[in-house]
Amino acid sequence: MTEPVTELPASRQLRRKGHWSGPVASCTLTYDERFLRRKVLTTGEGSRFLVDLEHTESVDQGDAFELGDGRLIAVQAAAEELLEVRGDDLVRLAWHIGNRHTPCQIEPDRLLIQRNHVLLDMLTHLGAQLREVVEPFTPEGGAYGHGRTHGHEH
Repeated sequence: MTEPVTELPASRQLRRKGHWSGPVASCTLTYDERFLRRKVLTTGEGSRFLVDLEHTESVDQGDAFELGDGRLIAVQAAAEELLEVRGDDLVRLAWHIGNRHTPCQIEPDRLLIQRNHVLLDMLTHLGAQLREVVEPFTPEGGAYGHGRTHGHEH
């Protein structure tokens, strides 16, 4: 039997990467799961806790939830089904991905995006070399809000 939400240890504070240290437990979340305000999560060791933040936050790998008793739960990025994008003109391909407000992990020799058949067709047409991969996804943060590429008005 699981305990009621009101009896779970609660985190009402998020510590950003580089602003905490010490021994911690961890929880593994997908990119979509790392956008939250209030949710019950489970650590890798099986302990449940409640995240109850004041505002919806984009949480990054390396951030930590601080429980009321001071314990920390580190956030790990989960392996996800992604498209690896490579090509001779990676900057141009990145522009087309960004023009569609699609989260994109930018690396020197490749881009990673969530699998999407529409983008797959577009990128193939643009000459990209594509490969399906399963890896942690940590896309570039948006210019208009911490960690997300959406949220601004045109």
